[in-house]
Amino acid sequence: MSLYDIGVKTIKGEQQTLSPYKGQVLLIVNTATKCGFAPQFKGLQKLHDEYKDQGFAVLGFPSSQFMNQELEDNAEIAQSCELNFGVNFPLYAKIDVNGDTAHPLFQKLKKEARGLLGSQRIKWNFTKFLVNKDGQVVKRFGPNVTPEKINDEIQALLGK
Repeated sequence: MSLYDIGVKTIKGEQQTLSPYKGQVLLIVNTATKCGFAPQFKGLQKLHDEYKDQGFAVLGFPSSQFMNQELEDNAEIAQSCELNFGVNFPLYAKIDVNGDTAHPLFQKLKKEARGLLGSQRIKWNFTKFLVNKDGQVVKRFGPNVTPEKINDEIQALLGK
């Protein structure tokens, strides 16, 4: 199954696939508004703003799997991201990223870009997956890698 065929639910509850992003470079991130890494929202938004007109998008997928650091309600998540961090890149409904209930998108991302020592498991919030224009996952970045440190790799995939 292609990355673009996977069903996702927007933060507003609308069912869709990732097919509108065919041909774009993507940075897919599991997020949490109450996490110590939440200030990265601003860097993610900056990347999104800088490259969105060049075929790039940041996609945020909230998760509460790490010390319950996400709000319960999707509307509250969207509001918190916008008010506290200025987020207007696409956000999706809260999901699980690990375990038997892991969303199929994150099952695919983890399988295609393994973590440290070949592990598939996501260790914490703000793990980032860089996807090329062909829908292939090219790299995984841990939470400690700030969005600014990914800039050069995004530019390379965009052909800059």
